[in-house]
Amino acid sequence: MIRSSTLPNGLLVLTETMSHVRSATIGVWCDVGSACEPAEQRGISHLLEHMVFKGTVRRTARAIAEEMDEVGGELNAMTDKETTCFYAHVVDRHLPRAVDVLADMLQFARFAPDDLARERQVVLEEIKMYDDSPSEVVHDRFARTLWRGANLGDPTIGFAHTVGEIGREELLAWRATRYAPSTVFVAAAGNVDHDAVAQLAGEAFASFAGSAVPPVPETPRFTPALDVTLDDTEQAYVLLGTPGLSLRDERRYALSVLDTLLGGGMSSRLFQSVREERGLAYEIATFQQGYRDAGLFGVSAGCSPERVQECVDVVAGEIERLLHDGAREDEVARTREHLKGNLTLALESTYNRMSRLARNHILHGRQISTEEVEAGFDSVDVAAVDALARELLGAGRGLCVLGPPEVRGVRLRGAAAA
Repeated sequence: MIRSSTLPNGLLVLTETMSHVRSATIGVWCDVGSACEPAEQRGISHLLEHMVFKGTVRRTARAIAEEMDEVGGELNAMTDKETTCFYAHVVDRHLPRAVDVLADMLQFARFAPDDLARERQVVLEEIKMYDDSPSEVVHDRFARTLWRGANLGDPTIGFAHTVGEIGREELLAWRATRYAPSTVFVAAAGNVDHDAVAQLAGEAFASFAGSAVPPVPETPRFTPALDVTLDDTEQAYVLLGTPGLSLRDERRYALSVLDTLLGGGMSSRLFQSVREERGLAYEIATFQQGYRDAGLFGVSAGCSPERVQECVDVVAGEIERLLHDGAREDEVARTREHLKGNLTLALESTYNRMSRLARNHILHGRQISTEEVEAGFDSVDVAAVDALARELLGAGRGLCVLGPPEVRGVRLRGAAAA
């Protein structure tokens, strides 16, 4: 049910047909993100994402919004550190409208100076909003601390001093040099016909041309470090980090099992130890930050400032226990089934199917079937989990904490401390 075509101008079209649904999600994906930006223009990809909604030669910003609203559709976009996606979710019969609007926005956004002045201020307000969110601040500091000096460590949204200096000419130049058939493609999933989508895309992108060099993925060096940020918060926000894996690494299935059994659900080791047994935290979880050629693995927790050292010690102790005693066969088997179940549920969404098409193309240059993913999970045994745990969790660790003055003396103790 997955098909692909390359249009005469070089634009790739990927589709997956889901005949049992009545909707479709289509995305225009761009191999452009904040990690390929010059440091002095950090945030330009995100600002461009905002600006394409502000009007084109054919449509005002209001007209863009109304065209989707009047058919009950969703129009949105997202920018991360390696990609940008403009997408629409519509009833299947309205797909031609969605394709036309998306293509118009990406190719013919006006970037009018007065619109840019207003939208730049909107992004600056967004930056302030994140700066007022302790959980956002500590995650930003986490990546910047453990990947010191790397583009992947900087926030996708940029900084006030960089966004404030981006003008219309910079946006036009960024679009001209980064967005072309070689770095842009179309992905659609839902009740769609591949040939019809390819025809729609061919017409909408008929004048889309030019060339752009795909960015070179970054491979930052992991730096074990301690970072403590003092802020007037009720809770202490704790992030403990170790090296992770890139999204292309064949051991990613083992990492997902390790991630889930350590801190991925209510039955995980950290949830039971930190929350259920000791009542140290409401939120305790593990997470992955994976990119094409790099990755971080982390533990996230929020606790009372006076108990932050205890929380850090318990988390570190659970990691050491896993390294010393190893994983159990029963928890590895249970986790494999959990992951396969989550995969099945996620693939009922046309948006998730569309995203999977795109990310498989970007990361692997081919489509990875559900059966191959399930087989990847099934291949993970205790030995694979233990070997990966020793490699990643047994190396140096970093610790980032944000909270009131009581957290000032927190330390990461033990053999793998920073």
